[in-house]
Amino acid sequence: MSPKLFPAIDLRGGHCVRLVKGDYDQETIYSDDPVAQALAFQAAGADWLHVVDLDAARTGDPVNRPAVQAITAALSIPVQTGGGVRSLDDAQALFAAGVTRVVMGTAAVENPQLVAEVAAMGSVAVGLDLRGTEIAVHGWTKGSGLQLDQALERYATLGAEAFVVTQIDRDGTLAGPDLEGLTDALTQTSVDVVASGGVGQMKDLEQLADLQAQGRHLAGIIIGKALYEETVDLASAAQMLAER
Repeated sequence: MSPKLFPAIDLRGGHCVRLVKGDYDQETIYSDDPVAQALAFQAAGADWLHVVDLDAARTGDPVNRPAVQAITAALSIPVQTGGGVRSLDDAQALFAAGVTRVVMGTAAVENPQLVAEVAAMGSVAVGLDLRGTEIAVHGWTKGSGLQLDQALERYATLGAEAFVVTQIDRDGTLAGPDLEGLTDALTQTSVDVVASGGVGQMKDLEQLADLQAQGRHLAGIIIGKALYEETVDLASAAQMLAER
């Protein structure tokens, strides 16, 4: 089965933005209407929508939650959302807002048991944001000391339904995905792996769709800047994956 397509909406101050390598000082605003953008992605054939609250990821203040709720109310496809999910209350609020799957990053690293507690409430993914093989936390601003292989082993036993694996140095660059790191992730876990970061053109999606390790393929591909910069057409990408 081909990977599912997850167009990304990164929210900051209510706008759809993209950062370069997670740098808040390298921000481009692409839309002032997240709901319209989400509906456009759905109409073009998205399987899921991936939403990140950048403000909450950095400060813990979920200022974009009304926008998240408006998006989920408008869409018929499932929405996974992360950024600043640091407590059971945060996760519960997102589920109540209509989010299908909550993505946890920093809190998962600092309090692994919280993953199990959220998993008991609903679907949870763990966001593994990498600098090299080290997991970064707090909006990608700090290293955690935790390595990718350690994280994959730890959270697989705590109820994570998916791992969202992002190579930070490729995110927002359009320079191509980290095929080697994603292959390692597929090799090291039986949990679904969703690739994030670096997709810049159709051939990148083709390579990710063909990627396999031990008979396993990626479960999903998150694509952001390439859609906004129009180096990838979402409808064409969805058709390509459907035909593979």
